[in-house]
Amino acid sequence: MFKRIRDNREWREAQNAGQAMMEWAHRQQFPEPSAAQPEPAPAADSASSPVAAPVVDDFLPPDLLSASSAGVTGMMMPWRRPLVVDGEVRECPQCGAYRNWVLLAMGNNVWRRCREGHETLDPDLDTAWFNRHSGPMEHNFGSLQEGLRHLGH
Repeated sequence: MFKRIRDNREWREAQNAGQAMMEWAHRQQFPEPSAAQPEPAPAADSASSPVAAPVVDDFLPPDLLSASSAGVTGMMMPWRRPLVVDGEVRECPQCGAYRNWVLLAMGNNVWRRCREGHETLDPDLDTAWFNRHSGPMEHNFGSLQEGLRHLGH
């Protein structure tokens, strides 16, 4: 019972923080993007005089850049409430669990994993559905087991 109360409180706090951030962003005065003027193409006779290309610094220093997703095999997210797709509550075919999932997106497939560790491919879910329902990637893990341990599975 107390875990559910704590989860609900954490969810409400996250919702309130998100709402406050949205209200803050709405109050901000962001500058209008200026149309960049394309540089004229160099004339053919200017090839004899080399012009050094301007060096542009990255927006963020390298230690603040996020990790590349090139080495990511898949993504996962917790789904604590019942999973309802097309009006049908999904449940684990082995144990009958219908909540507390970890959803795994690998390629264009989405797998459901219950608390007992049973994994089931869900043909009605795809990566687009996963991306619509997931938030930004917060952590990178070296293995599936590390991610599951972090999510409490």
